[in-house]
Amino acid sequence: MHRSTSRFVKPFALALTLAVGAVACGDSTDTAEEPSSGGATRTEGTLSGTLNGSGATFPKPFYEEVIAAYKEQQPGVTVNYAGGGSGTGRQNLQDGVVDFAGSDGLVKAEDVSKYKGGEFLYVPTITAPITVSYNLTGVQDLVLDGDTIAKIFQREIKQWDDAAIKALNPGATLPATPITVAHRSDGSGTTENFTKYLVAAAPDTWKLKSGSTVEWPADTQAGNGNQGVSQVVKSTAGAIGYVDLSDAKASGLQFASIKNKAGKAVKPTLEATSAALEGVVVADDLTYNPLNAGGDRSYPIAAPTWILVYKTQTDKVKGEALKSFLTFMLGEGQDLATDVDYAKLPDSLRQKALAQVAKISLPA
Repeated sequence: MHRSTSRFVKPFALALTLAVGAVACGDSTDTAEEPSSGGATRTEGTLSGTLNGSGATFPKPFYEEVIAAYKEQQPGVTVNYAGGGSGTGRQNLQDGVVDFAGSDGLVKAEDVSKYKGGEFLYVPTITAPITVSYNLTGVQDLVLDGDTIAKIFQREIKQWDDAAIKALNPGATLPATPITVAHRSDGSGTTENFTKYLVAAAPDTWKLKSGSTVEWPADTQAGNGNQGVSQVVKSTAGAIGYVDLSDAKASGLQFASIKNKAGKAVKPTLEATSAALEGVVVADDLTYNPLNAGGDRSYPIAAPTWILVYKTQTDKVKGEALKSFLTFMLGEGQDLATDVDYAKLPDSLRQKALAQVAKISLPA
């Protein structure tokens, strides 16, 4: 499989301590001028300037691929995406220190009015499975279900040879290895979607509720970002953690098949993720929830992700660059998704996302 080296070596460093000044830009005109830090200017026949974003690490490998491809089409535009977790991205957009935010979760109702730029839009980008990755030598094709995952992550099941795991894997030789639970240390949409799945799939078992952060048991280990959780799992015998498919594959992790709502054990594949979206209900604001979807072929921890942008842009040519970048992501950029283990949007949802981008207004 093709994997761009950009996700490992490309320096998408964004110093958010400098970004406050970066996004402060005055009225723009159609005349070419030297771009200020973070501002955008238009040159003859093209776009130029700098767009800064932060947020979800779940889609970051895909965004980096799209950024690199967009740079070839619009060499005058620099797009930075810092990651940092969905909570960080939402807060940075709220405070006006970035131009767009990546988020796998939704803004809480009580926080909507706090966004300094006014009304914002949800722009769906791709979907992907959240894997339940594990480090257990000699155990292949592990099968788990919602109740068992819930008990493992809230430390009610502490050894790999527990009767509940054995019952799901009658042909496996499970060792008496202690289980180490790995989870995110940062405010994370991956955590939010993983815990929402557990609320839906194991409502009588899961006690830690759902959110971008939860109160994990004290004897668990935390990692920053999906890559941080991947590293904990990879380096710890007996570990288990929730990681997006792209990072799990990049780290060489094993991941379990999960019994879905129909009782079928399904691997975290892009095809099974797309199957989970087939009957999903999309709200008018383009939010949707494919978790614990019905259907024999559906992977039950299929996660959505969005880019959040302000509907009303204050800098015309910078807004033009932002609309151009998002339109590219939803067009040619979709063809890059499978290269880094993400599923394209269904065409009906992609068309709605393009219409959402068209709603972004620019000053005269």
